[in-house]
Amino acid sequence: MTVIDKPKLNRAHVLALLGHMIRIRRFEDKCAEVYTQEKIRGFLHLYDGEEAIAAGIIPVLGPDDKVVATYREHGHALVRGVPMNKVLAEMYGKAEGCSGGRGGSMHLFDAETNLYGGNAIVGGGLPLAGGLALGDRMRGDNHVTACFFGEGAVAEGEFHETLNLAGLWNLPVLFICENNGYAMGSAIARTESETDISEKAASYGIEAHQVDGMDVVAVEVAARKAVQRIRETGAPVFLECKTYRFRAHSMFDAQLYRDKAEIEEWRKKGPIVRFQSWLLDNKLIHREDVDAIEARVASEIDEAVAFAEAGTWEPVEHLTTHVLGEAVPFEPMPPSGESVEITYREAVKQAIRDAMQRDERVFMMGEDVGAYGGCYAVSKGLMDEFGGDRIRDTPLSESGFTGAGIGAAANGMRPIVELMTVNFSLLALDQIMNTAATIRHMSGNQFGVPLVIRMATGAGKQLAAQHSHSLEGWYAHIPGVKILAPATVEDARGMLWTALQDPDPVLIFENVMLYNMTGQIDAEAGPVDITKAAVRREGTDLSLITYGGSLFKTLDAAEELAADGISAEVIDLRTLRPLDDATILASLAKTRRAVIVDEGWRSGSLSAEIMARIMERGFWSLDAPVARVCSEEVPIPYPKHLEDAAIPQVPRIVAAAKSVMGR
Repeated sequence: MTVIDKPKLNRAHVLALLGHMIRIRRFEDKCAEVYTQEKIRGFLHLYDGEEAIAAGIIPVLGPDDKVVATYREHGHALVRGVPMNKVLAEMYGKAEGCSGGRGGSMHLFDAETNLYGGNAIVGGGLPLAGGLALGDRMRGDNHVTACFFGEGAVAEGEFHETLNLAGLWNLPVLFICENNGYAMGSAIARTESETDISEKAASYGIEAHQVDGMDVVAVEVAARKAVQRIRETGAPVFLECKTYRFRAHSMFDAQLYRDKAEIEEWRKKGPIVRFQSWLLDNKLIHREDVDAIEARVASEIDEAVAFAEAGTWEPVEHLTTHVLGEAVPFEPMPPSGESVEITYREAVKQAIRDAMQRDERVFMMGEDVGAYGGCYAVSKGLMDEFGGDRIRDTPLSESGFTGAGIGAAANGMRPIVELMTVNFSLLALDQIMNTAATIRHMSGNQFGVPLVIRMATGAGKQLAAQHSHSLEGWYAHIPGVKILAPATVEDARGMLWTALQDPDPVLIFENVMLYNMTGQIDAEAGPVDITKAAVRREGTDLSLITYGGSLFKTLDAAEELAADGISAEVIDLRTLRPLDDATILASLAKTRRAVIVDEGWRSGSLSAEIMARIMERGFWSLDAPVARVCSEEVPIPYPKHLEDAAIPQVPRIVAAAKSVMGR
């Protein structure tokens, strides 16, 4: 043991270690008490018995290091330096809480101490931690990200995907598994074929150790060695801390899965009684020292309770704040006056290249985006141009690398994550919806995720039911994200940079049938506005409202209708969340009729949302019921004639328009 990794067990240090543990224990005793008084609501997960882990590890970290915790994170927050009064106020749901009352017990965030929150999704913080470390790695910052999680998380795919990425990319993560023996109520022997969790980590080539998590000195020694190792090599280290929780999984838990004798046996070797007894027996401290700690903590708790109970409730008028950040004003580039012809594919590629050249924080990662050149050849040649660090091939682990993109974005980078196809995005839905879309809100606007996720969408290439989805409307249901559907080469070229300037996650859906399409674009084309729909064709008799791959079918339909004397206005939504209601309603005020063309399935579709908004805000402008043309309610078939019949086509659009016109 070197001087660096050996703890100095002098009087001040041992009192600090003991003080951390007693402070956590007494604070949570009070939390349990006020929970029964219904002052804390929801789930309450207590750290009782596991205090040695937070107390032994977190003080070893530096102020620029980062902490990602679980829903059992009160102790981590306190040791990290988040004031107790702010922690308790957050658990009360008060505006003075460390997350502004938005997160509650399971989501304690604090930007000042680099606490990136607890996470109520088991294993959900692992990819975030990997991404935070990736950001540090790419910038050359010698920081450590400490990621705490329970043994239940090791059954989740995000555990394995993140450890694989950390081992593969040499990410500076200190993984801490707080193995308390029970994933909620299931003993580890009933859920894991291999109960040695450190062995699982070692299988990914990560240095891994088992530690007695009830021994605060052993934990600190292991943490000092691990942090020193990470700082020297940049490589991850894994600590499995064997511990035990004395209380229930949460306050709702009746603990039918274990008996009281087991708990009492573990209490005899609890971290506080064990360390305190050793210190007293060896006369390193005296009873008066313990009494002083208890008195100081009791006073602090009293002050925290008073602070929380005197705190204020956030006004209901503020309900919709902190869902999105403050958007950067759009500044259009002046046209050059010269136009060139370009494919949609090349327009996207130019957009990526331009972003990489403009901002060194921008990088792209995804399956086969590098050496292969991308599934749809969008990124072909970019790895040679920018190198494998910035055009980064990933394993087939959508949740893991999407979560890593989220973490890197939260850490100041500007990632472009490519999900090969929209159906694969469902494997990353947890990270998109539960982390990317919520972290700004849950943290009380302390953290944002300026991330762009690109994916191919749509049918028409005979890829059958599992590769032909149009799920843009599903994602447009989620607050906290923005959804783009570029249909023109100008938008394919210009939306990306604008999206990268946005403070929030932006998902871009590129219809597969557009990649080979060509169009004219300004030779110096640059960013475009992503807040407005566009009128692609003026008309007076009815409005055809569409987006993405259906735009050009809709324009063709409008041409056919014109031959029959019907003047159709074509609106390209462009942005599916937030919808540009003003453009839609302005068109309806003129035409008084509407048909919505949507490649999504009819039931619960984006078209249904648009129809509802028209009914709510434009009903008195209508001269006829609103109609829609959607995909049939079937999985997309493989045979070409059936696939064509399943999705919107020109004849169906024309027929729907004529029906609305009474023809």
